[in-house]
Amino acid sequence: MNTIRTTLAGKEIVLGITGSIAAVDGVKLAHALRRCGADVQGVMTSAACGILHPDAITYATGHETLTRCGGLVEHVTYCGDGGSADLLLIAPATANTICKIAHGIDDTPVTTFATTAIGSTTPVILVPAMHESMYRHPGVRACLETLKEWGITIVDPRIEEGKAKIADTDQIVHETERALSGMPLLGKTVLITSGPCRERLDDVRVVTTRSTGKMGRELAREASRLGAEVWVVHGDILSVPHVRNVYAESAGDMLNSILRLCAEHTFDYYISAAAISDFAPAVHEGKIPSGQNISVDLLPQPKIIQEVMQAENRPKIIVGFKLGWKSREEAQHLLDAGADMVAANTPDTLGADCGAYELITRDSCVHAEGTKAEVAEHLWQHLL
Repeated sequence: MNTIRTTLAGKEIVLGITGSIAAVDGVKLAHALRRCGADVQGVMTSAACGILHPDAITYATGHETLTRCGGLVEHVTYCGDGGSADLLLIAPATANTICKIAHGIDDTPVTTFATTAIGSTTPVILVPAMHESMYRHPGVRACLETLKEWGITIVDPRIEEGKAKIADTDQIVHETERALSGMPLLGKTVLITSGPCRERLDDVRVVTTRSTGKMGRELAREASRLGAEVWVVHGDILSVPHVRNVYAESAGDMLNSILRLCAEHTFDYYISAAAISDFAPAVHEGKIPSGQNISVDLLPQPKIIQEVMQAENRPKIIVGFKLGWKSREEAQHLLDAGADMVAANTPDTLGADCGAYELITRDSCVHAEGTKAEVAEHLWQHLL
C-alpha cells in the first residue's frame, strides 16, 4: 500500500539522475518523494537520458526536466545562495559523477548543480550505484570519504551479484526525511516495544491479541527520521526498517530483552507501545485434543513498564500506552509511578491503520487522531 505522508510537505527537492542503469528507478523515487509531500524538480545528465527518457521524469515530477543549464542559470536559482531548493538528491550517482563532484568538475547539469549546492551549503545526498569493482576502487572510496567530510550524506548501496546496487527507494526517502527534519533527536537513543506477545498454550497453539505493531513501527520510523538511534523489541517476523531489531515473542522474552538492553545502554526514551500479555496460559505439553471443552488457567505476567521504571539504569523519559482513555484514572497510576506520558486509546485501534489517542502528561491532555504515522509525528512533537 502506498502511504500518503506529510514528512516532506513544503520541501523542494532537486532530483539529479546520472548514467547508471539504476536511472530507471527515477520515476518510482520521484513518486515516492511526492507522496511524502515534496515538490520535485528533475535534472538529468546526457548519459542518463540515454537510459531513461526525460519525459518520464517530467511526468513523475510534474515539472519539465532539466537536461542542460541554460540562460536562466537554473543551478543558481535552485541551489545557489538563497536558492529555492531545500535539498539536492543525486540518485543514482555513478563513480564518474562522484569523483567529479569531489574534485569540483562541472561538465554535466548534475555536477554543476552539485558544485553550486555545496558552495551554498544546500544539503546534498548522494546515492551511489555501479559495479562492485568500481565501488572498491581506491580513488572512488577516497572521493566518497572526501564528500562525507564535507557533510554530504552518502546512502550506501546494496552489495549484490557483483554490483553496488542503488539503495531501496524506502531507504532513500528515509534519508531524505532525516536530512530535512532538522534531526532534533540526533545523538539520542530510543527503545520501543512493539506488536503483540504470543504466549504458548500447547505445542501448536498460542494466545495473543489483535495488535499488529503498526503503531510501534511508525513511532520507530519517526524517531529515526528525527535523528535518533532506535532499538525495537518485538515478535514480528518482518524487521522494522532503519532501526535495530530485537526479536522477543512472549512477555517474558520481551522483559528479559528490555532489562538486558537497559543494562547495556543508556536510553533517553522508552516507549511501551506493545500489547504486552497481562496473562499467560498454563502450558499443556503436546497438543490439546480438539473437539472437547477445556479449562485453561491464566497466570498473571509482570508489568514490563513497571520493571523498566524501577530499573537501575532506567530511561530518562518513559511513555506508556493504555487501553481505555475515557477513564483518565486508568492512566494516572502510570504517571504516579514515574511515567512521563501515557498514550491512551480504545480497543478499536488495535490492528487498524488509524486511531484516536489521548496523550496524557502530568500537566496536560492532548488529543491526537489520524493515521498511525500522523499520531507518531504528533506524539514525538509533544515529547520534544
